[in-house]
Amino acid sequence: MSIAEIGEFGLISRVVARLGSGPRALLGPGDDGAVVAAPDGRVVASTDVLVEGRHFRRDWSGPADIGHRAAAANLADIAAMGAEPTALLVAFCAPGNLDVAWAEELAGGLSAEAALVGASVVGGDMSSSPTLTVAVTALGDLGGRAPVVRSGAQPGDVLALAGRTGHAAGGYTILSRGFRTPKMLVEAYRRPVVPYAAGPSAADAGATSMIDISDGLLQDVGHVAAASLVAIDIRTDTFTVPPAMRDAATALGVDPYQWLLAGGEDHALAATFPPGATLPEGWQEIGTVHDGAGVTVDRKPWSGPTGWDHFR
Repeated sequence: MSIAEIGEFGLISRVVARLGSGPRALLGPGDDGAVVAAPDGRVVASTDVLVEGRHFRRDWSGPADIGHRAAAANLADIAAMGAEPTALLVAFCAPGNLDVAWAEELAGGLSAEAALVGASVVGGDMSSSPTLTVAVTALGDLGGRAPVVRSGAQPGDVLALAGRTGHAAGGYTILSRGFRTPKMLVEAYRRPVVPYAAGPSAADAGATSMIDISDGLLQDVGHVAAASLVAIDIRTDTFTVPPAMRDAATALGVDPYQWLLAGGEDHALAATFPPGATLPEGWQEIGTVHDGAGVTVDRKPWSGPTGWDHFR
């Protein structure tokens, strides 16, 4: 059955049936607005949009995978501010001939990813469109913490990473070449594994700046360097290239460090910490902050790609 046959409100009822309710959702879908608890008195908000053909392909990923990715892209931004995600709002635009089951499975993926952090989908909107589009807004609570922004890095700080990089980029390259293995990389592209708890723990440990790695480590760390008016150096000897990634890169003629340093969509977190600080569990030192500007690799300029740019 298509969504045109079931209609907007029939689709809404089916989608809502797939959504759970998180502890911060005081009033969920069904009214003109949702009500979400904000004990801190401040709300962190972030939004991302996924467009078919630009951000995802239905022949590469199932609807639940796309739901997980759409939620993760936003929840990671909340964690990167040092906050805990509380709720998601989702706008869904699709052609009328889309199968109802596809939309239901998308909702299931969104709900499941949000549930990993105790959040839930509390509302949104739907519209017909020739281009399948999923736009998500995430809300979060700081829990009494100061937000960790991009502009706080200082010379002498250490740069640390929580989570993995390069896996989703490797999976994207594999799929774009018409292959489906190794599964480890393909599944990383389809469903990111995000270190959500690392954001608040970094804030509690005194992180001076933090960012979600969505477009590439070099590019996103470059945003921190630019906002903080500092230079940042990344050391390649701190990275381990998994055997499956190395083998895939060799077979495809790719330098695996291009995936590790410039690949996005794993949604790792990068943060800077004061010198001598004890890094929280799950964080690994990968570089240092210096006087100057820009990002270097092993104290040299990087000549390869640095990350994703929608308009470049």
